[in-house]
Amino acid sequence: MDIVQGFLSSTAFSMLSWGNLVMILVGLCFISLAILKEFEPLLLLPIGFGCIVGNIPSVAGMQIGVYDPGSVLSFIYFGVSKGIFPPLIFLGIGAMTDFSTMLSNPKLVLLGAAAQVGIFLTLIGALYLGFTPQEAASIGIIGGADGPTAIFLSAKLAPQLLGAIAIAAYSYMALVPVIQPPIMRLLTSRAERLIRMPALRQVSKRERIIFPIGAFLITALIAPGSITLIGMLCFGNLLKESMVTERLAATARSALIDIVTILLGFSVGASTQAQTFLRPQSLLIFGLGALSFAVATAGGVLFAKFMNLFLTDKINPLIGAAGVSAVPDSARVVQIVGRKEDPTNHLLMHAMGPNVAGVIGSAVAAGILWSVLAN
Repeated sequence: MDIVQGFLSSTAFSMLSWGNLVMILVGLCFISLAILKEFEPLLLLPIGFGCIVGNIPSVAGMQIGVYDPGSVLSFIYFGVSKGIFPPLIFLGIGAMTDFSTMLSNPKLVLLGAAAQVGIFLTLIGALYLGFTPQEAASIGIIGGADGPTAIFLSAKLAPQLLGAIAIAAYSYMALVPVIQPPIMRLLTSRAERLIRMPALRQVSKRERIIFPIGAFLITALIAPGSITLIGMLCFGNLLKESMVTERLAATARSALIDIVTILLGFSVGASTQAQTFLRPQSLLIFGLGALSFAVATAGGVLFAKFMNLFLTDKINPLIGAAGVSAVPDSARVVQIVGRKEDPTNHLLMHAMGPNVAGVIGSAVAAGILWSVLAN
């Protein structure tokens, strides 16, 4: 009996709490959404399985979990907690992103900027609820729907909230097809959703090469805190557009970004141990994150309607919703909502303009917040 009791005490069953069971169910839910609904499977499946792994209690004296110094998972999580993985993700995004849709119609950049209003309004709301300025900034950045940016900023300003912010950011990225369409339909009329936009002009190779260099110099001088993220984004894009480093660009947008996505998603999921994750603060972060994302979507749509007051060639307000940084999912949602009204109206390429502008906008916003609140 002593041997049996010793064996039972060495298993995780003896230390499994209701909180661990809740987080394991959350992980299973994420995996189900990834497989059955195909909601951001490249993110939700690693995060979901990481949630399961992270909530299996370890025996005293065994260094296994993310927060156990010297454990394998803690070394993987180092890339998250120190902000190493997000810039590498941005390198891959830059190498796979075509900025010509934005360059062909530069005024659409304003829609990407307008969508960032959700970040700053949520920051104010978080301050009102008692969060510190650093925590409020990290929560607000969820509205950009950019997981790597949210992880990078929270790792710098509010590492104690990193797990909840990362899960919230990636959850809302995955739920773009669910959250955005009702807001888009509510704020637009059928006539507005039927607006057709003129064909985009052809962007020269010279413009595509100059853009990442010029964009980095401008944003870095305005917001030095954005150098890491914007620098890697623009570097990856230059690898792609220069046409002389195709092998490097192909590695960045395939093998590198896939490896980092696996490690980031799994370790973020594993960081959601019930003992540190299931707190009232986490629920507030999820609520504020949803508000931030909804406000960002509405801000882009409403600003497009405002621009139409002064434009001869009207903008379809739906594309304003693509101003959030969920590339390319929010642009696809614009295409889907638009084609429900008119199957022959193709908005995808137009929506990619504010979509990629939103990536830059959220990174610049994060850089400004980091520069202001770092001390």
